[in-house]
Amino acid sequence: MPEHRHFIHHKPFGYLCQFVCELPKKKLVGSLFDFPEGTMAIGRLDEQSEGLLLLTTDGQVSEHIRSRHIEKEYYAQVDGLITDEAVEQLKNGVEIGIRDVKYRTMPCRVLRLENDPGFAARTRKIRDDRHGPTSWVSIILTEGKYRQVRKMTAAAGFPTLRLVRVRIGNILLSNLKAGEVKEVDAFELSANIIG
Repeated sequence: MPEHRHFIHHKPFGYLCQFVCELPKKKLVGSLFDFPEGTMAIGRLDEQSEGLLLLTTDGQVSEHIRSRHIEKEYYAQVDGLITDEAVEQLKNGVEIGIRDVKYRTMPCRVLRLENDPGFAARTRKIRDDRHGPTSWVSIILTEGKYRQVRKMTAAAGFPTLRLVRVRIGNILLSNLKAGEVKEVDAFELSANIIG
């Protein structure tokens, strides 16, 4: 039986976390690297989101990483200067909609970032400064509902303009450039996930 393979990837803005798509003109993560057959994304980032994406040919690894035992950290650039009240709301859980059903998010860790994290400019500009200030917040979750971070910040009154996943477990996005892929071995992957 062949050895499983594992990859760390910086998913760029505008790409789907898929290898096949019936929609024309969609950009797919699978086109960025010569991934082996059977590779799957572990968890997803929507088309507008960027950042750390793990891929593997091992379904068991995928199940473990997607579990509630593994933290996922996101940096969200939000519309406006996020308030202490909104940060507290996010920490305690907010009500969002999941497929037309109301859902209260689990308590999580939230921190306002004092400085811009310095990501490279996105391929599509966020907006002009004349539309008012923005701010950045770190949100650390152990759950992963569809578009959860975007829905959470909107529920707190600060819609997300840019979303970058920067950490899964102990694996960091670090200086991996958008579109870059790094192959890692199973030991390195599991050691970095669990810590």
